[in-house]
Amino acid sequence: MPTPHNPPAAVRRALRKLGADIHDARRRRRLPMAVVAERAFTSRSTLQRVEAGDTNVSIGIYAGVLQALGLLDGLSEVADIGNDSVGQALASADLPKRVHLKRPKGSPRDG
Repeated sequence: MPTPHNPPAAVRRALRKLGADIHDARRRRRLPMAVVAERAFTSRSTLQRVEAGDTNVSIGIYAGVLQALGLLDGLSEVADIGNDSVGQALASADLPKRVHLKRPKGSPRDG
C-alpha cells in the first residue's frame, strides 16, 4: 500500500480547480460520466475522484480524462520552456560571456 501523501495547499487548490474544470468541460459536452470514464479507460468512481481534484489519482488518469475530452494538448504546455520564464532567465544567466574556439593541438596562434 502506498505511503499517505499530503501535498501542500497550493497543490490541492490547483487539482481542485483542474477537477472542477474537467467536470465543467464534460458537462458542456453533455457527456455522461460513464461515457468519459470508458473513453479514459477508467472507472466512473475514479472519474468522480478526478472531478473532485483528488491528489491520490495518478497524473496518467488525469491525462486520460483530458484526452477523452479532447483537452490533452494543454497538458503538454504546462512545463514547456516557452512558458517557463524563470527557467529561461536562469539558463540565460548561465551562458558564458565569451566563447572561444578550441584550436587543434600544435597549430600556431593567430596574432
